[in-house]
Amino acid sequence: MSRLLPTQTDATVERSDTPAVLSLDDDATRDVIEALSSETAYEIFQLLNETPATPSRIAEQLDQSMQNVHYHLENLKAAGVIEVTDTCYSEKGREMSVFVVSEDPTLLFLGTEDDQPSLKRAFKSFASLLGAPSILLAAGESISQFVTAE
Repeated sequence: MSRLLPTQTDATVERSDTPAVLSLDDDATRDVIEALSSETAYEIFQLLNETPATPSRIAEQLDQSMQNVHYHLENLKAAGVIEVTDTCYSEKGREMSVFVVSEDPTLLFLGTEDDQPSLKRAFKSFASLLGAPSILLAAGESISQFVTAE
């Protein structure tokens, strides 16, 4: 007998080419840092960066309670670093959300909001010349320039 409701997801981790840039004077920066400050939350984020997962799968893989996993998922979701991408159903027919990292990669910028336009222009020019993987390289260079300039 075939199942009417899907018990697995076909969701994948997808990233856009334009990162969200958070600076030190941005309220969202504090939310992201607080959400990722727990080791459990950080492990959940790393897992979701590799593959989408349901809370029960996360709890099983990280050997955590469902209550603890739900707590951290809500904090990560509120901070905007993960999102619900799909829904599937347990063997008992219970609806389960499938979580994944947010589509836009997030860059924590150690400068102020006033410095962001020049940083974004630098990323766009690097990305158009070298492709999306160069964004991480450019980020490291930009941050090191700002840190050494002070």
